[in-house]
Amino acid sequence: MEITLIRHGKPTFELKGKAKAREVGEIIRRYDLSGIADEPPENAKQRASACHVAVCSDFIRSLESAKALGFSDILLSDPVFREIAIPHFKQGTLTMSVNAWGMLLRCLSVLGFARNGESLAMAKQRAQVAASILIDMAHERQSVLLVGHGFVNFPS
Repeated sequence: MEITLIRHGKPTFELKGKAKAREVGEIIRRYDLSGIADEPPENAKQRASACHVAVCSDFIRSLESAKALGFSDILLSDPVFREIAIPHFKQGTLTMSVNAWGMLLRCLSVLGFARNGESLAMAKQRAQVAASILIDMAHERQSVLLVGHGFVNFPS
């Protein structure tokens, strides 16, 4: 059995500029609604073509990437395969670059901060469920492709 992990393509929504703390949630929402801006590299297409079935998160960028990799029929699209939900604040005027917010909030999630998102510990629990699903599918189908997300696909 084989499980292949491929990260989604470059999103159409660019994470750039400056934002106030209270604006970060809307930026995350817009990013999560974005599709992909490019075609997958040839080596990703070749790797994907060796898989019997594809699964992905329910985010558009993951679904579009799976289709761009040659899977018109996706076996499962499920929130369990989503990227770690970035915690954030609903209010505040502190202004930083979007990239600085991303780094700060990811670091805070490692420390257990989960407001309006999830902590790293919560995401790891969800990832264990996702891994069990993938293992079961790989036993049944011999090879499965997960078109996922950067932080979730990164082994810990």
